[in-house]
Amino acid sequence: MTAKPTVLFVCVHNAGRSQMAAGYLSALSEGRIEVLSAGSEPKDQINPVAIAAMAEDGIDIANNVPKILTTEAVKDSDVVITMGCGDACPIFPGKRYEDWTLDDPAGQGIESVRPIRDDIKARIQVLLSELLPAQV
Repeated sequence: MTAKPTVLFVCVHNAGRSQMAAGYLSALSEGRIEVLSAGSEPKDQINPVAIAAMAEDGIDIANNVPKILTTEAVKDSDVVITMGCGDACPIFPGKRYEDWTLDDPAGQGIESVRPIRDDIKARIQVLLSELLPAQV
């Protein structure tokens, strides 16, 4: 892996789960990890409930914009984490792939999105410990 690992989060619409994951990893890695997110069929805006749920935890994703998944983004990443996009994500040898099974926050209220957010945060903390081992 490069000195500064790159992580790509992919979901279908790039409007909820992948944006929340990217928001947490960007904030918690304090710039030590390059963070990308994309969708196989991106929406035109971020899910407002996802924005609200993240704001409750001090993470601002309101100005993010959903992006289309590109082959280049996958090639440029060390770790690719998918969230329900199935086979839309291209596979390249030598990359680390994970599929996180998470409920889709689309169309759900804040009470339903909070547990999804908290699950994502816990997974991000594990990922951080793997990518950035404690420095002595």
